[in-house]
Amino acid sequence: MAAIIEVVEFELGGERYALDINLVREIVEMIQITPIPRAPPFISGVINLRGEITNIMNLNTLLGLPDKEIRENQKIIVLVPGAAKGNNVGIIVDDVSSVRQVPETDIEHIGAGISSEFSQFVKGIIKIAADEAENQRKDLVIWLDMEKVLADLGDRSKGSPGTGIARDAD
Repeated sequence: MAAIIEVVEFELGGERYALDINLVREIVEMIQITPIPRAPPFISGVINLRGEITNIMNLNTLLGLPDKEIRENQKIIVLVPGAAKGNNVGIIVDDVSSVRQVPETDIEHIGAGISSEFSQFVKGIIKIAADEAENQRKDLVIWLDMEKVLADLGDRSKGSPGTGIARDAD
């Protein structure tokens, strides 16, 4: 029996992506974001989420994808603090589609032969069976490794003054 993986599926620039559900604390509607002066381009700013300062990242910029115009249904996926080394972090996505249970047999892992700056942040490609009316084609969802994406930010910022990530005062 194949293992079942639970993911949150979302849209970004017209493409479908997913991340592990155990990394998601909550999903909130888009609210006013306060910009941080001199922050890196991937930091949109911070929000006050029920009394906690939460850093908001632009996932398009973070992944090097074209930045689309602001969409009506944008959401913020707030990650569990453990995913971002204790920081409160949220990522902006165009829309959240669903929480999905995926059999491991429906996941294609990217081979070592395919290398790009982006592919190192991809856990695999999820094949979703479409309706019969669509000629049985499979829709593909890119399964992101958000822990690697966030760890890479930490690696990039070592040795440079300030990452632009605000920390909560304890």
